[in-house]
Formats: sequence, C-alpha cells, structure tokens
Amino acid sequence: MQNKPVELTSEQFTGIRVGTPKKRAVGVPAVLAALGHAAQWMRPSDAIKAMFRINQKGGFDCPGCAWPDPDDDRSRLGEYCENGLKAIAEEATKFRLTADFFQTHSVAALADLSDFEIGKKGRLTQPMWLRPGATHYEPISWEAAFQLMSRELNGLETPDEAAFYTSGRTSNEAAFLYQLFVRMFGTNNLPDCSNMCHESSGNGLSETIGIGKGTVTLADIHAAELIIVIGQNPGTNHPRMLTALEKCKENGGKIIAINPLPEAGLLHYINPQRVDRILTGGLPLADLFLQVRINGDVALLKALMLALLALEQKTPGSIIDHTFIKANTAGFDHFIADLQAHNFEQLAAECGVVPVLIEEAAQMVAARKKMIICWAMGLTQHKNAVDNVREMVNLILLRGSIGIPGAGVCPVRGHSNVQGDRTMGIWEAPKPEFLDRLGQVFGFEPPRKHGYDTVGTIAAMQKGQIKVFFALGGNFLSAAPDTTRTAEGLRKCQLTVHVSTKLNRSHLVTGTQALILPCLGRTETDIQERGPQFVTVENSMGVVHRSQGILEPCGALLKSEPAIVAELAHAVFFNRPHPTPNWRALASDYDRIRDLIEQTIPGFERYNERVRNPEGFYLPNGPRQGIFPTPDGKAHFTVNETSDIQLQPDEYLLMTIRSHDQFNTTIYGLDDRYRGIHHERRVVFLNEPDMEAAGIKPYQVIHLTTHYQQVVREARNFIAIPYDLPRRCAAAYFPETNVLVPADEFARKSRTPISKSLVIKLSV
Repeated sequence: MQNKPVELTSEQFTGIRVGTPKKRAVGVPAVLAALGHAAQWMRPSDAIKAMFRINQKGGFDCPGCAWPDPDDDRSRLGEYCENGLKAIAEEATKFRLTADFFQTHSVAALADLSDFEIGKKGRLTQPMWLRPGATHYEPISWEAAFQLMSRELNGLETPDEAAFYTSGRTSNEAAFLYQLFVRMFGTNNLPDCSNMCHESSGNGLSETIGIGKGTVTLADIHAAELIIVIGQNPGTNHPRMLTALEKCKENGGKIIAINPLPEAGLLHYINPQRVDRILTGGLPLADLFLQVRINGDVALLKALMLALLALEQKTPGSIIDHTFIKANTAGFDHFIADLQAHNFEQLAAECGVVPVLIEEAAQMVAARKKMIICWAMGLTQHKNAVDNVREMVNLILLRGSIGIPGAGVCPVRGHSNVQGDRTMGIWEAPKPEFLDRLGQVFGFEPPRKHGYDTVGTIAAMQKGQIKVFFALGGNFLSAAPDTTRTAEGLRKCQLTVHVSTKLNRSHLVTGTQALILPCLGRTETDIQERGPQFVTVENSMGVVHRSQGILEPCGALLKSEPAIVAELAHAVFFNRPHPTPNWRALASDYDRIRDLIEQTIPGFERYNERVRNPEGFYLPNGPRQGIFPTPDGKAHFTVNETSDIQLQPDEYLLMTIRSHDQFNTTIYGLDDRYRGIHHERRVVFLNEPDMEAAGIKPYQVIHLTTHYQQVVREARNFIAIPYDLPRRCAAAYFPETNVLVPADEFARKSRTPISKSLVIKLSV
C-alpha cells in the first residue's frame, strides 16, 4: 500500500554551500549571528530593550528552551544565548500580518511556501476565519469567534469529539485555566508536546525514582565531579548549558559526551562574555567522546556497568554503593543477574564503541561519586526509549549518585514551560489524586477516562472521531509524526482553531472551517482589567518564576492566552445550569488564578507571595533529598532491553535532528553553522564509506523512504552529505522528515514517536 503524500512543504532547494564542520561552539561568531538576526527582524529600540531584560530578575522568560537561570547574580551583559535572541527576534519581529495580507494570499498559495518563508511573514494582529469552502482567511471579531467555537463545541454529541492540544510555551496560568476548562467541558483529550518529546523521561523516571522530573539544580551541575551528556546537543538546543558545563570543568569536574555525531557544543566552548576565553580559543569540554550508534545507548550503558562490575571484583566495596542500595533501592539482585547474563564484547559491538573507550569511561565513573547524567530527545524518541531512561537510572543507583549535592538525573527539556504545563495538569492520563483535588476545589466531577495523547489524537482524527481540534500554541502539523496522515486527520475536522503569535503550516491545513486567534508573546506587556499582569513558568530544574513582558503589543486586538481561555470558557458555559468559576474575573487578575493553583496543586503554598521573590522558588523534589515517592518508598533497579532493530543490507537508521538555525518547528534561518551547512535544509547526513558502498556521490540528490506495516512513506529531494557518524546511521532535519515517521510506531509505555530511530531506504 502506497501512502500518497499531501503537498505540505516546498521540495525546492535554496542554494547549498558546504563548509567544514566546526570544532568549537559559541564565541564571537555566535554573538554576531544573534545580533544579525535582531538587526534584520526587529526594530532597534525593541532589540535593545529586550536584550537587557531577557531572563533577568523581573524581566521576561526566554520563549526558547527551559534551561534554568542562575539563582545568584545574572550577567547584565546578556543572560541569553544565540538561539535565545533568535527566538526573541522571531516573536518581536517588526513585520505584521493584517487582513490585507490574507485577502491577497490564498491558503493554497501560502501552503506552497517553505516553513521558513511562512514563519517570516510577520506577527498575527487580528482574529481570522476561514469559512467553509473559502480559499482565503477573512477577519472575524473576537465575539463572533468565541460564539462560533461555543456553537461547535456545544453541538458535539460527546465532549470526547474535541481534542485540546498545548504547546510548551504556554504559561502556568494559561495551562491551569485550559485544563480546568477542558475537564469541566467533559474530556481528558489533552495531547501536548510532551507526548512527542520527553514523555519517555517522565515515564521512566516515575517508575524508578517516583517523580517524572530531574533531581538536580544548577548548583549541582557546577559541583558535579562527572557529568555524562548523552543524546543531547547543548551547543544548538540549550547553549546556556555550556556555561554551566564550563563552571563544572573549572571546579575540577570531568565530562563524558555520548552521541552519534561529534557536535561542536559537546567538545569545545568559547564563552563570549569572557575575554580570556575568546583570546585563548575557549575551553575543551568533553574529556571523553563516545560515538555511539543510533539507539545503541542501552547496550553502551550495560557494557559500562559490566566494566564497573569487573572493577568491583578487583576491589570489593569500592565501586558499588552497597550501603545506599540496601537502604534505598529494590530490584538490585534481578538487575545484577540480568546484567551478568550479557557479554561485554557483544555489547560493545552492538553500540559501536570500542571496548577500550568503554573501559576508560568506567574508570572515570568509578573514581567519581558526584555524577550527573543529562539527556534530551536523542534518548527519548525510540521504541525502547523508556528502557534508555531506566538504564541511566540503574547506573546512577549503582553508584549511589542521587540525593547528594552534585549528583542525580537531569532530563533537559526543550520548550520553556513544557514541564510546568504537566505540573498544571496538562495530561491526557491524569492521576486520580489530581482529579480528586480538582473536583473538590471546583465542585464538579472531572472525567476519569484517559483521553487521547498525540498519536491517539491523530488516529482519532483520521477516523473522523474528532470534530473540533483546538491548539493553544504550537505548530501541531509540523511537530507531529506522519505528516501526511496528520494532515488528513485535520482536514476531517469540522473546526480547527489555533492560538498563535505567528503564521505556521498548521494554519494552512484546516478542517471544514478554521480560526486563527492572535495572542500576546512573552516579550509583550499584558494589561488586563486590574492592571499589568505577569505569568509564571517552571524550568527544567523545577524552579517556578515570573515572566513579565516589556514591549508594546504588536497589535491592539491581541489577547493573552489566559484571557482567550477564559473568554472561551465563558462562552461555552454561559447557559450551563451548573455553576462554574467567574472566568472573566480570573482573567482580569492572574493572582486569582494562582490562588486556585495553590488550592489545587501541592508545592504551591503561598504561591503569589513566593513567586514575587526575584529568584522564584523550587517545587518539592523528594529524590533530590534521597526520598523516593514510589509505592514502596524505594528507588527501583530495572531490567531493560537493548535495541531489537535488525537492518537489512539496503537499510539505514535515521534520526531526525535540528539545525542550528531552528528551535523545534520554528525555522530561524537556513544555516547549520556548526555542521558546515549553509542556506539549505533538505540534506541527509550519511557515513562516507556507506555512501561509497551504495554508489551515492557526495551532494547527489536522493530520496528517503520508510516501510512500516506495509505503508511506504517518502521524503523526496535530499542532498547527500558525507559526515562523521557511525556506519549505517543517517541524520536529517525535522520537520522536513517528519513525513517519514509513522504515527503508529512509538515507544513502549510512553507512546512517543520513534523519530530518532527510523529504518530507511535510499533511492536515486
């Protein structure tokens, strides 16, 4: 069966220029690149104001990654990175989209553009409506838009015929109101971006240590004796993390980098705020680089732990922390029995790392108790992704490296409040105790049946079971797997609604009718009935802090996300016999929302008082203190599976990746400076001997296909780039290759799409 593609993005090339991959990250080139983006896309006055208030105490939180801000002094020169300023330039662009733009550009014409071209058109300034059968969006008043949504939602046969997506940019206040509205409406259909990225982290950590979050603070990163960075490219995706790694190295710590590609940000860092670093060429970061095969992580970790067992046998009691294990863990004997059933050499061959380097890594681990493991989506988007996370926990528990300063686990979240959204209740599978408390505070019976996650939503839309799709932020179509199937599902909806700051591809693949609702960005002032407001977010390390925009809104008709949710709830519930909150009063003063959060969610005591502390406050984290909130109060060793993928002679394993000019589905530019790719995104990185064996010449145009469950998915017109990565491995950018990702192949338990281990074939 051939899955015929829908035209979703341009397949045209933009003029590639290939250079030498960089060996160092950041430095003066990063500063110039960031300033260049600001100069090109922002008004100079806005750029200057934003640069000195981003991530500052009392300022606004970067809408990019969730890396934490320092608790102590912050750099006045610039507490942000290159991609942070690019994110600001994207949101605070000087360009505007008005009704005239939509009158002269049809939906079909806009769909012919690339994602980069669509995103650069400018900020949305007024609500827009695509009528049934229309070819162009047209203006609609806010009142009419809310009435339209109310009619459609209240006309459904069951609340489960609606799905409510959430992006990780959404604030705590908006997320809490949103999930409350959705559950009062009567469904748990709350798919979110976590389903597509770090769901495996939350699942694996909850099973093993009792909390689905990391256990370390920024101070722990600085104090660690050893940091293992695995499945992560901080130089592009979390550049401010490099400064924390630099402090760790200066304090005597060591770093092991594990990744299929030798990324510049893993290897060498030039701090642009330190003249000494610029003049001396920066600081080497990784003391050891292990170039693992794609999805060879469990095999590598098992081999590493076998090497630790061999060291333990030579000097019993010096490597394995038996005291910690006996007092705090369960499952150790079963774990050890399974581990010893494996063969070190076979595991080394499976992961692709030579044994001597694994043994060197084991020596480094054995010599350092204060160890942190950091990871990102390179580990969470595989069929055995939960196994990846649990196996890292095994290593941490084996050494007793948790619950002490400078040690623990650190999943590095991508979006700025994706962790906070989950804390606020954005989850299709809520815990009973959360629903119990929600019902007690608000006097209703929340739905108990689990709702649709992302892949479930796609399947339900395609079956015609979802009639209304509402997205609070994000670019669902481009972020989701199986782009063609997702587009088909969206087109079967009666109504699709997107709350957005800028135009994106999801606005161009619609239901029978569609709404685009423009909202305020993080950089903009938010004035409600009771005066200026601020919102709060939670970073990767569980710190809740405030964010308050400083720039004038780009249009008079923009509404904040909390106000949009509140007005929608008011319209939907207006004629309901049962009492609901005074939604408009909540939107008029966000302190009122935070008071309700305090009543509902543990850890938010004195919320309004504590969040006004410039540093914010930490949420409770038992494992950080060595307390494990599992059913038996123990941290759990687990038995995990290595990859079961067996490649045929004509097959390769592809991982989707970001370019350096990109954050998630937002394309800032067309360069991937660190990898030496300029002015082009339709590229596929391949091992050079593999290319020679397959008869593929450098820079030849080839096509990629996946074959899952007798469905062929194709991504056409990619330039083959020889690159330093393991044999039979490949890499290409998303969202261009999301069309290859099947929505019905996902991680066991977490149901995260397998975007980092796609079996592909190549053709000319």
